[in-house]
Amino acid sequence: MVAAGMLWGTASAQVRLKGYLGDRLDQMIEHHVVGTDIDYLTAPFIEKTERKGWWQTEFWGKYMHSAMPYLAYTDSEKLRVNIERGIDRILASQEPCGYIGNYPDDLRLGEGWDVWGIKYTLMGLLHYVQNEKQKTGNGKCSERCCAALTAARRLCDYVIAEIGPNGKRGRELWQTGNWSGYASSSILESVVWLYRETKDRKYLAFADYIVKGMTDVNPKGPRLLDLALKGVSVADRNEGGKVLKPEDGGDWAYVCKNGRGKAYEMMSCYQGILDYVEEKSKVGEGDAQRIADLRRAAIMTGEDIVKEEINLAGGCSSSEAWYHGARKQHLPYLRLQETCVTTTWMRFCQRLLAETDDPKWADQIERTFYNAYLGAMKADGSEFAGYTPLSGNRYHGQHHCFMHTDCCTANGPRGFLCFLRELFTVKGDVATFNFYTTALVNEKLSTGKTVAFDMYSLYPRADYVRLVSHIEDAGDVPVRFRIPGWTKKATVTVNGEALDGVVPGTYFTVTRAWKFGDLVELRFDMPTVSHRIDHNIAFTRGPVLLARDSRFADGELSEVFRQGIKDGDVVPFTPVRTPFDDIWMTFSATLPIGTHTENPEGAYPTTVTFCDYASAGNTWHRDNHYRTWFQVEVAPESR
Repeated sequence: MVAAGMLWGTASAQVRLKGYLGDRLDQMIEHHVVGTDIDYLTAPFIEKTERKGWWQTEFWGKYMHSAMPYLAYTDSEKLRVNIERGIDRILASQEPCGYIGNYPDDLRLGEGWDVWGIKYTLMGLLHYVQNEKQKTGNGKCSERCCAALTAARRLCDYVIAEIGPNGKRGRELWQTGNWSGYASSSILESVVWLYRETKDRKYLAFADYIVKGMTDVNPKGPRLLDLALKGVSVADRNEGGKVLKPEDGGDWAYVCKNGRGKAYEMMSCYQGILDYVEEKSKVGEGDAQRIADLRRAAIMTGEDIVKEEINLAGGCSSSEAWYHGARKQHLPYLRLQETCVTTTWMRFCQRLLAETDDPKWADQIERTFYNAYLGAMKADGSEFAGYTPLSGNRYHGQHHCFMHTDCCTANGPRGFLCFLRELFTVKGDVATFNFYTTALVNEKLSTGKTVAFDMYSLYPRADYVRLVSHIEDAGDVPVRFRIPGWTKKATVTVNGEALDGVVPGTYFTVTRAWKFGDLVELRFDMPTVSHRIDHNIAFTRGPVLLARDSRFADGELSEVFRQGIKDGDVVPFTPVRTPFDDIWMTFSATLPIGTHTENPEGAYPTTVTFCDYASAGNTWHRDNHYRTWFQVEVAPESR
C-alpha cells in the first residue's frame, strides 16, 4: 500500500481517502502510476519514427495529468524520479524549431494525430509547471520547472507558426487530423492553460483563432456552436445526418476524416471552449452574446449526452462514437464504453459542475465513477480495460501503436481525480460535499481558519453517512451537502436534530459556528428500481447498476424474466454478505425468472444473487461472465 497523503484538488481542498475506495486508489497509484516505465512512454519522442499517423505521443501527457497530483498524495520518491526523468527526456527531445513529437517533418501537423499528441505534450509540461509552483507555495519555478514552461511556449509557438493564422503549412488547424477537426481543435484546452500560466496575449489570440475554426459553419468543420444551439443531438451531427459505418473507410473509429460522432474528441473540445469562455470573460473582451452562446452550446451538449447517450452505468459510446446509446443499451453493441470516453465524460461533467454549480453534474460523475469507471479498472489497479460491455466479461485492452499499452490505460488514472477533486471543495469560503465515502478532508478559508471533517460511510453500499467536525473558532461557515437527484427522500441531522428543507437534486446548506465534535448524519432512501427497455429489464440501487455474475453459480444468466415487473417499480433486494473478497457489494433477490409457468414447480420465483456492476466480471478471466440487462418474455398481446 502507498503511504497516506494529501491530494490537491481544483479548489485546493485536501482529501485523504480510506476504506474501500482508499484501497482501490492506493492500488491504482502503486501498481499503475508509480509502476509506469517512463523510458518506454517517452521513447517515441526520441526515436521520431512514426509514419502511420498514430498517437503514441498522447500517453506521456496523460500520465503526467495523474502523476503530478498523485505525487502530492503519496510523496513517492520513485514517482518523483520517474516524473523528473520523463521531463528531462521530453526536454532533450525538443528540436531547435520547438517541435516535440515523433513525426518526421513531412508528416507533421497534417492528417494524423500529431496535433492531438502536441496537445497532450503541452498538458504534460503544464501539469508539471503548475504542480511544482503549487508545491513551493510562492509561485516560483525551479530550474527544471522554468525549462518545462519555456519548452511549452516554444512548442506552442511552433504550432502557431506552422498552422496558425497564415501559417507556413498553408492549412488551418481544424483541417488537420481526424473527425472534422475535433482531435486537433481540442488543443484549445492546453492553449488556454498556457495563456493562464503566462498571461501572454498571443496565446489568447491563438485560442480566438482555434475557436473560430471550431465554430464556423463549414460543411467539413467541427461546427461545435451552431449544431448545438439548434438542438441537434450529438449522434446526429454528421453532415446530412449520415450514420457512419465501418465500410465507410476501414477502422473508422480512429481515422474517419469528416464525421462528427467521435465522443472523446468532441467532449475534449467543449472542455476547451468552457476554459476559453472563462478567460474571455475575465478579460472582458469579445462579443458578449457569442461568449454566452459558446457557454450555452457546451451546456446543451452535456444535457443532450445525458438524455440520449448515458446508460445506467454512467457510460456511453459504441466504437467510441455517439449512437443514441441510452435507448439501445440493452443491445450488445460493438465496443461499448471506451475508458477514454468514460474518463473524458467525467472530466466534462467536472467542468460543467464548476461552470454551473448545478449538482446534477455531480450526480453524473457519481454514477459514472461507481459503475463504468471502477468497472473498467482491473482489481489490482494495474490497468484499464479498453471497452467495458454492460453484459459479457472484462478483459485486457488494446496494444496501440506497436506498444504494450493503450490510450485507455494511460487515461484511466485521470478519472479518479474527478471524484477526488470534487468530493470536498471550498470556494468563496463555502464548503461543499459532493460525494460521500470514508475520508479525512480539510482546507483553509480566506480568513486563515481551517474547515475539516472526518467522514465515515459505506455509501453507496449503505444509505448512511456520518461526518464529525474538526472545525474550531472559524465563525459561521456554510457547509453544503449534495442531496442526490436519484433519491426520493433524504434526511440531515446535526447533533441529533433533524433539519427541514432537504430536497433531492439540490445542495442542502448548514450554516453555523461549527465546533469540534459537531456530528452531521445523512440518510438517503436507496431502493432498488427496475428499468425497462423493449422487453428487457435491469436494476439499479441508488447510483449503482446491479449485475448477476457467473461466480455465484445460481443459474443460467440468460434465462428470461416473466411478465409483471414494470418500469420504475421498487423491487425487494436484500443486502447480503459478500462471498468473494473482490466483490464490493452483494444483494439477494427473489424474482420471476423462468418461462415454464405451466408447471407448478416452474411457476415459483427464483432467488438469485446480484453484485455491483463494477465488481462483476472483475477477475478478467474469460470464464467469468456477468449480465445487467435481462430479456422479458413477450406475451401474444404484445405483438
